[in-house]
Amino acid sequence: MFLDPWTVVVGAWAAAALCVGLIVGSFANVVIHRLPRQESVVWPRSRCPACGAAIRPRDNVPVLSYLVLRGRCRDCAARIAPRYALVELANGVAYAALFVRFGPTLRTLSCMVLVTGLLVLASIDRDHLLLPDAITLPGIALGLLASLGAWPPTPLDALLSALGGYAAFALTARIARAYYGQEALGQGDWKLVAMMGAFFGHQLLFLTVLLGALAGAVTGGALMALGRAERTTRLPFGTFLSLAGMAVVFVGEPMLEWYRSLLRG
Repeated sequence: MFLDPWTVVVGAWAAAALCVGLIVGSFANVVIHRLPRQESVVWPRSRCPACGAAIRPRDNVPVLSYLVLRGRCRDCAARIAPRYALVELANGVAYAALFVRFGPTLRTLSCMVLVTGLLVLASIDRDHLLLPDAITLPGIALGLLASLGAWPPTPLDALLSALGGYAAFALTARIARAYYGQEALGQGDWKLVAMMGAFFGHQLLFLTVLLGALAGAVTGGALMALGRAERTTRLPFGTFLSLAGMAVVFVGEPMLEWYRSLLRG
């Protein structure tokens, strides 16, 4: 039984996208670890956080090295957090899925940039309650640039969605601060929403915020029920927004079409 040539070509390109995604995911781990500490993301070479030994090239192969080393440093046997391999794997699978969905297009490239950025932001906000300007501000610019392509949103929609998202979150933050007496939404969240607005446009941005808020509410409620959080406990809302944004990249348009079909009866 012979495979269709086109299927073979698509499979080969998807495998290549997977490999590129794994490599970019490895670099994303460096950014996640170093950027909040205001360290260079290019120098020095990666080292074991426990013993400081430089990681050998053979031990720096995405995912595979983690499995070979069984999640431990070769030099000191210190435990390596599974998150490193998970970030690499998630980014690689996302790149392959984006290629299969959109093909070898500029849209695929822009979605890859967005997904990696959101993955990094989700991880940093989870660990540090921080959404660095070094990612969100260039992300806004890249989203506006991507809107010049022949796919949604239009440049005007991208610009208005970025501005509107930022303004809406800024206003919500001020109202929440006046009500609760403490900061509820940091400025990083405002810029994150502006970045996603630039990439998504207003409809997908609204869906992203809805899904992110729902995920945050469910998680917060569960933590409170388990006694692991209180009403005033701060949750990394940027993490929920970023993960929702990653989901919307893949299923946002089908979800909107499904909703429109319900309205049409």
